[in-house]
Amino acid sequence: MLIKIKSEREIELLRTAGHIVYLTHQYLKPFLKEGITTKEIDDKAGEFIKSCGATPSCKGYHGYPANICISINDEVVHGIAGKRKLKNGDIITLDICACYKGYHGDSAWSYPVGEVSDEAKYILKHTEQALYEGLKFAKAGNHIGDISNAVEEYANKYHLGVVKELCGHGVGNELHEEPDVPNYGIKGTGPLLKEGMTIAVEPMLTIGSPDVYMLDDDWTIKTDDGSLSAHFEHTVVIRNDGCEILTGE
Repeated sequence: MLIKIKSEREIELLRTAGHIVYLTHQYLKPFLKEGITTKEIDDKAGEFIKSCGATPSCKGYHGYPANICISINDEVVHGIAGKRKLKNGDIITLDICACYKGYHGDSAWSYPVGEVSDEAKYILKHTEQALYEGLKFAKAGNHIGDISNAVEEYANKYHLGVVKELCGHGVGNELHEEPDVPNYGIKGTGPLLKEGMTIAVEPMLTIGSPDVYMLDDDWTIKTDDGSLSAHFEHTVVIRNDGCEILTGE
């Protein structure tokens, strides 16, 4: 396994890419209302990323057809934009990746559309918190398994399903690099974290069964039982005293 340690020059490029991803999320949030189509959201995302001097990393990635991944309700990840309109009460996940001068930023966030159910509020709150529980352990000297275990323990505490088929990953001049960052695991196992590693930590949790299946489009992953799913992700750089979030403000 080759885990790349990034130079400060590379980290600065990753920081810029991450900031563009953050800005894209902020730009799109006001549009996430009943009646807008996912294609309209996707078009706005592509235009905005390009206006920042970057390109949408998802477009054409292994043949993926859209600018960003847009997943709704029981769709866990990799939903493809189209004619579908948002409805009041939906949960929508925007997984946004941008490439700036050859380096990628990657962040997913789940948002409520209008007034959502208590169940939706619950999974949004606790999936977001699961991300930050994992990030507490994202520092040099710890192991990937420490992050994974923290996410899993938190999800278990709040009776949420952990999707095991999907995981976080390294990020750099490739969108997906080593190492894998699962959302379940055992403390003290997995690769050792070192200063200068850049990884995406991304809990994908469900309100019901963690089992998933793929649609015939060969991209969209949905929950087996139709239960709600949420997805929160930050790209971070590992430091000796913790991690720096590259896809935040």
